[in-house]
Amino acid sequence: MTWIATKTYGAERGLSCALRQWSAESHCALIHGYALGFRFTFAAEQLDARGWVVDFGTGGFGQIRTWLHQVFDHALLVAKDDPALPDLMRLAELGLARVQVVPGASCERLAEFVWAAADPMISQATKGRCWVAEVECIEHGANSATYRNPDSVLRGLRTEVLSQLLTEAG
Repeated sequence: MTWIATKTYGAERGLSCALRQWSAESHCALIHGYALGFRFTFAAEQLDARGWVVDFGTGGFGQIRTWLHQVFDHALLVAKDDPALPDLMRLAELGLARVQVVPGASCERLAEFVWAAADPMISQATKGRCWVAEVECIEHGANSATYRNPDSVLRGLRTEVLSQLLTEAG
């Protein structure tokens, strides 16, 4: 049995940032801003002593919350392969922006980036009992993208197959 819990850390939480999709052939290639939101799906095969998948307070999600604000709040997100990276870094040198270099500035890449940071944090906080199954990055009400943990997909399949085999063995 796998339990699932979700935590939405929405746009109202103040993760206001600017970014650009430098390779876009539209106005998205220009610097523009969002109050990003993230939806986390946590999974565990065992609940903790309180019957929870994960503690959404300081005991589990707190470190992720702190990291989200350190990375995204009032930051200019610049993709590491952005050809204008040196120019945009100059904004930081001039004290005009807090530049955060990220693997990519799309919702897809940001969801993967956040998952890669959050999964080890939650694993450490729960001593490996819980993992981040997926992270959704939300630009606004109409646009979002989700990164799904490939190990989580396999765990779910293994659990499902094992359960089916046990039922058949009866």
